[in-house]
Amino acid sequence: MRPEFNYGGQAVIEGVMMRGPDSRAVAVRRPDNTIVIDEKPVSSITSRVRPLKWPMVRGVVVLFESLVMGLQALSFSAGQAVEEEDEELTTRDIAITMIIAFALAIVLFVVVPTGATHMLTRWVPGSVLQNLVEGVIRIGVFLAYVAAIARMNDIKRVFRYHGAEHKVINAYEAGEELTVDRIQRYPTYHPRCGTSFLLIVLVVSIFVFAMLGEQVLWWRILSRILLLPVVAGISYELLKASARYENNLFFRLFAAPGKWVQRLTTGEPDDQMVEVALTALKAVLREDRGEVSVR
Repeated sequence: MRPEFNYGGQAVIEGVMMRGPDSRAVAVRRPDNTIVIDEKPVSSITSRVRPLKWPMVRGVVVLFESLVMGLQALSFSAGQAVEEEDEELTTRDIAITMIIAFALAIVLFVVVPTGATHMLTRWVPGSVLQNLVEGVIRIGVFLAYVAAIARMNDIKRVFRYHGAEHKVINAYEAGEELTVDRIQRYPTYHPRCGTSFLLIVLVVSIFVFAMLGEQVLWWRILSRILLLPVVAGISYELLKASARYENNLFFRLFAAPGKWVQRLTTGEPDDQMVEVALTALKAVLREDRGEVSVR
């Protein structure tokens, strides 16, 4: 086992995906109440191309790989949740889904805030103030989106599995005995959560975009799209630092907004949900220790 590896994962439909250094496992609760596990080996491109491990670069790679792995896990869980085992996404489906998701994200978090700020330029003088207003609008859109989907019953269950994932990782990192009752004592907040990462991205973007000065609308939108890898790279390093130094006062204050937003994206899981998350973690731990082979 590699103790320095940061185990983690994501919630999926009626289940949880966990990732280790050499494998990932998706555990899903089927309608007949059994738990099915899908285990696959993982190999990051950073292990073959060393420059991709460099700070500011690795965050973009990790984000892309996590998106692909997450979509595959969601596809598997969706099929198991409705007992249709042959409905997993193909590589083409994943590519199309990612393109559509990226396009929607650009519209919601780039075009809408930038266009709205552009219409306010006569009342908001100066590029610094304009970027601040744009950033506030962007954060507002994000919070409104999260609050809206959190009201959907299916999403509420996914968010509860999200809470189960965090509880299990918190217990594991604390060296706790991995039983459901002990895991339930831990919080649903975790400093390395993707929700916190997204919020950091939104805040960092304010400072990065403020350096661009006055711009016409088309270049204002294009420049923000082109700088997304830079923003993501900076945000990833800040997320890792805030998790590593979570007892430091500065990083505690820095991480506080993400902790607040996680109250929207996580819920208290029941014991069966925690059992599913624990099953996924145990699968990757066994593979990491060489106790089983990945199917």
